[in-house]
Amino acid sequence: MTFPLALLLDCPLLIVTVFIAGIGGSFHYGFHISVLNSPSNYIQELVNQTCEQRYGLVLEPWQLSLIWSFIVSIFCIGGLIGSLSAGHLVGAYGRKRCLIFNNAASITGALLMLLSKPAMSFEMIMIARLLCGFNAGISLTAHTMYVLECSPKKLRGMVGVSVATFVSMGKFFGQLLGISELLGTPDRWPWLLGFSGFTGLLQLVTLPFLPESPRFLLLDRADRLGCQAAARRLWSSKVDHASEMEEMQAEHAALRGVRIHSVKELFLERSVRWQLTAIFVTFTTLQLCGINAVYLYSFEVFTAAGIPSHQLRYAALGTGLCEVSTSVACVLVIESTGRRNLLFRGYMGMAATLALLTLTLYLQGHIFWMPYCSMVLIFLYIFLFSTGPAGVTVSLPGEFFTQSFKSPAFTVGTTINWAGLFIIGMVFPLIVTNLEYFCFLIFFVFCFFSGLFVWYRVPETKNHTVLEITAAFNQMGRKQDPIKEAKLDGVQYNKTTKL
Repeated sequence: MTFPLALLLDCPLLIVTVFIAGIGGSFHYGFHISVLNSPSNYIQELVNQTCEQRYGLVLEPWQLSLIWSFIVSIFCIGGLIGSLSAGHLVGAYGRKRCLIFNNAASITGALLMLLSKPAMSFEMIMIARLLCGFNAGISLTAHTMYVLECSPKKLRGMVGVSVATFVSMGKFFGQLLGISELLGTPDRWPWLLGFSGFTGLLQLVTLPFLPESPRFLLLDRADRLGCQAAARRLWSSKVDHASEMEEMQAEHAALRGVRIHSVKELFLERSVRWQLTAIFVTFTTLQLCGINAVYLYSFEVFTAAGIPSHQLRYAALGTGLCEVSTSVACVLVIESTGRRNLLFRGYMGMAATLALLTLTLYLQGHIFWMPYCSMVLIFLYIFLFSTGPAGVTVSLPGEFFTQSFKSPAFTVGTTINWAGLFIIGMVFPLIVTNLEYFCFLIFFVFCFFSGLFVWYRVPETKNHTVLEITAAFNQMGRKQDPIKEAKLDGVQYNKTTKL
């Protein structure tokens, strides 16, 4: 029996595909979330100088705050537009071509960032953030679908987690490059903002040499020869090609004559209601699990633990490095642990950690060693988040839905993600101001009940086909072993389930 990691190492072109897709895909999403933290003062200074030179206007603090908030949040607006467009684009042009064309937005946005300071125009940063958000919105869907469909069944979990790993890497590089020793200076900050253009350019010149996903070629284009050629290039001889092709052929036969459905049809289709509910729960909790609150309070906890204020930025790098390393660890354990178990343990562990963190923050001013307990809990929480929801959630639409519903399912999931990110950005400061560290109790509720939902209403997907997983969802709560029943009743499922 070949272990998943050994099997992955035996597929070098698949590893290259995962890296190239990630560096110009979900990496951009994570990078642009964290990159504005370091140069915020320099950008606000540019806003003041632009208004003073162009209009002779000295901005009030509230006016500057409003412009800055718009610069930050317009990234989410672009992401929402991109996620709503992604389902149609990946279906019409293919996963690989969609990623290639998408780099135009990233590179254009990077050029605008680089030219914003010489041109004395903060509006260029706004347009660039909108374009980068659009790029990230499309890439989250296209990148995830591409790498999942390029991987054989035994590697689907490991490859799916790589999407979250590149998000974590993007956040970390945004923090790392933003330190004053690198690009976080008054002169070099435009290069910091435009760094994603280099990764987009790298993907643009390399991705055309890689194959399109075998599943797309067969299930969407009915190109059996192209599918076989792509599979031979991507997979090693240790992969059971005949079994993989047989399963894809079975899905192709089940979907014969069935077109790609729209988002409206996805909501109206009763046969996928539990999958859709699972997407709503997991993607909503991904934003409302409290990760932003934990990162915010990490500075307060590190300060209370005696870390000087001028070194807090380096302590924050430690949290980013923790997220990257644990996300990589999730890649190594997901195939042995399973998606359902990782989600359940992650949610319940995060809920317990949030409850304890609330207690330690409350006692922080009364017991001198309590800040150190809070530090341990912060890193434990990041570990649980990265090895659970962060590592598993993004790829769930690709595992829960058949090919005809996959594109709209990714559209729904990423739209929830972007809308949640925007709402958290607008509402979260008010929650923290009014509730302080007791805000963790709100996030505790989301994590706890999401864990219960996963345990009772989400089947394990490890080493199972999409048809088996879809049947298992329909049988959850009625069968003791839904996957086993789905295998035994596969023919009956094809007759009775609407696809």
